[in-house]
Amino acid sequence: MRWWDIDPVLTLERELFPEDAWSRGMFWSELAHARGPGATRRYVVAEEPGGRIVGYAGLVASSSEQADVQTIAVARDQWGTGLGSLLLTELLRAATAFECAEVLLECRVDNVRAQKLYERFGFRPVGVRRGYYQPGNVDALVMRLTDPSTSVQGTENNG
Repeated sequence: MRWWDIDPVLTLERELFPEDAWSRGMFWSELAHARGPGATRRYVVAEEPGGRIVGYAGLVASSSEQADVQTIAVARDQWGTGLGSLLLTELLRAATAFECAEVLLECRVDNVRAQKLYERFGFRPVGVRRGYYQPGNVDALVMRLTDPSTSVQGTENNG
C-alpha cells in the first residue's frame, strides 16, 4: 500500500466498516512506519486488472516476539474468491520476515466468516475484549497463531 492508495482504501473501508472505519490519518500514520530500515508495518492492497482496489491488509510487528494483524478487508463482490486467504498469507510472510514468534488479532464476535478464515490458518481463540468495537459496543474475539512461518508453508502446500 502506498499513499496514493489511501483514498480508494478509505472508500472500501467505509463501505465494509461503516460504524468503526479508520480515518485517513490512521492510514497515513501506519504507512509512515512501513518503509525504511526501521519499518514495523506491512500494508498491502489487492487490485483488479482495471486497477480497482478490492482488498487490503495490514500488520504491525510490535516486537520480535509478536505481530498484530491490524486490518484485513475484502470487497463484498470478492468474498469467497480466496482473496482474504491471499492477503492473510502475505501478512504472515511479513510476520515471518519480522521474525515474530506469534501473531495476534482481534475479530468481531459476530464476524464468523473471518473467524473461519483465521482458524484455517491455525489461529485459536485466547480471549474476549468487551466493547472493543465502538460506537457499536461489539466484543472482539482475540485470536493467536504461534509460529506464523509454519502456517504460511502449510497454505503454500495446500493452495
